Amino acid sequence: MLRLVMVSVLVFLTAVSVALLLLFSSGWWVAVLIFGALMILAIADASQKKHSILRNYPVIGHMRFALEYIRPELQQYFIERNYDGRPFDRDTRSLIYERAKGTNQEQAFGTERDVNQVGYEYLVHSTAPLEPPADPPTVRVGGPDCTQPYEMALLNVSAMSFGALSANAVLAMNKGAAMGGFAQDTGEGGLTEYHLRNGGDLVWEIGSGYFGTRTKDGQFDPTMFADKAALPSVKCLSLKLSQGAKPGIGGVLPAGKVTAEIAKARNVPEGVKCVSPSAHQVFSTPRGLIQFMATMRELAQGKPVGFKLCVGSRTDVLAICKAMLSQGVTPDFIIVDGSEGGTGAAPMEYEDHMGTPLTEGLMLVHNALVGTGLRDRVRLGASGKVATGTDIIKRMIQGADYTNAARAMMMATGCIQAQRCHTNHCPVGVTTQDPHRARALDVEDKSRRVQRFQEATVSEAMRMIASIGATGPNDLSPVMLRRRIGHMNTKSYAELYNWMSPGQLLAEAPPEWAQDWASADPDSFSIHHGLSGRN
Repeated sequence: MLRLVMVSVLVFLTAVSVALLLLFSSGWWVAVLIFGALMILAIADASQKKHSILRNYPVIGHMRFALEYIRPELQQYFIERNYDGRPFDRDTRSLIYERAKGTNQEQAFGTERDVNQVGYEYLVHSTAPLEPPADPPTVRVGGPDCTQPYEMALLNVSAMSFGALSANAVLAMNKGAAMGGFAQDTGEGGLTEYHLRNGGDLVWEIGSGYFGTRTKDGQFDPTMFADKAALPSVKCLSLKLSQGAKPGIGGVLPAGKVTAEIAKARNVPEGVKCVSPSAHQVFSTPRGLIQFMATMRELAQGKPVGFKLCVGSRTDVLAICKAMLSQGVTPDFIIVDGSEGGTGAAPMEYEDHMGTPLTEGLMLVHNALVGTGLRDRVRLGASGKVATGTDIIKRMIQGADYTNAARAMMMATGCIQAQRCHTNHCPVGVTTQDPHRARALDVEDKSRRVQRFQEATVSEAMRMIASIGATGPNDLSPVMLRRRIGHMNTKSYAELYNWMSPGQLLAEAPPEWAQDWASADPDSFSIHHGLSGRN
């Protein structure tokens, strides 16, 4: 709407200026020149496809780019305070944009990090670095019960629903995934035509609302699930237990974003706030969860199945492992979502104070699987503020096999972190159901940016792995990641944390795990939260 208003006003002012010039005084040529130039600029901005900001905000959108040009002090002051609440730092944000645009990513003058700050982490390079492989490796997802395993990329699009994202954003991410050979997680909002149109690989996520596979009364519909799971683009099936930004409550889509199209896709009322239940109805115990994993795999004709969670109680994680052992059934993958994960709408106190951060949660799940002898059957994904090659390497050292990114992929698609996702007023068309705003996001241009960002980030991760002296992700170990724990001391992750040996919990649980292991019950998610010791 603003686009049309701006162009119309400038056309009108130009026409009035021309009339005044012809009827009264030659002095009006200045106004004709100014308004005419602005009119031409507005038309050019509204019709170009490279910059979403300028498509939605002709002329005035140039103010943002002017601030970017006056770097770094004014950009740091204005942009970070107007756009970012819990942002990536400036270096990370710039890196994402530059990789997405395919521009230079190098900088002068060295690091801006405080390397002496307690908590600073760094990777240990080798004196004899290697050359990175020509092609990045993939991770085979599919345990012994899986008949259609999937080769997962090291970095993929994390769970974001149609509804939270605009149709054009979903299309751009999916087409980028198709071009780059990586996967897009659908989020819990259902499997839609926008996920399927461009043929990108999909991880179809099912939440507690069972959107896209629910009966009229909100129950899980196995027939509908089986039909959609059989689609060629659907490569994996993921059950969402909890989300890092709001663990313990269901997903939320504000009423203003529940359009007729969204309501139809989710089978919910139009214009009414859509809130998923806090817990699933198809199971209530760890054993029930694992049994449902087997049911999902059978319905999906042997495709990989798994679940996503933000880690809460260590006792519950161990109870799930006990249920796997008891049933002889394992998921093909588990996605660990950190509490630092982003969202379009969540209560502030949940964002700030609920859930386990990714580092601790990931290592807990990894060690639990190792300790129960199940690690080789289950692949681990990591999500929660993953944006750079360094993030990929750190998460793999901490136990992940692959990673997923949400905010970084949004930024590659054009997001400027305006933090207006929940208002339906996203200025660049990424997180809105307003067709006029969403139109600003050009699918062709932004899909190339998504593909370039993923390719460049994985490439840098592989180059850094080679600099460490490792031939690939499988050679990474906790000794390669160090943290400053005092002004005079650093320790590696091998020294900071206790790492399980295969089957150790089954033989004799370490003292710091013993009470939680004894309390873990495969037939009950316990209120007891267990010990809070090191992983």
